Amino acid sequence: MSATEDRIKGNWNQIKGKLKEKYGQLTDDDLTYQEGQEDQLYGRLQERLGKTKDQVKEMIDGFGS
Repeated sequence: MSATEDRIKGNWNQIKGKLKEKYGQLTDDDLTYQEGQEDQLYGRLQERLGKTKDQVKEMIDGFGS
């Protein structure tokens, strides 16, 4: 399990709030997290934000710090 996945599991409500603040176009549906479905979450965020998977992971890592 990666550090990003650990961070998602441990702090998702906080990270979700920060993402919605920074990227107002994200909806609750975009940010729905289910354990074991990290790749789907990354895919939704990539599509909505026009970023690569690595950029999305870096962004989440930055919010969880």
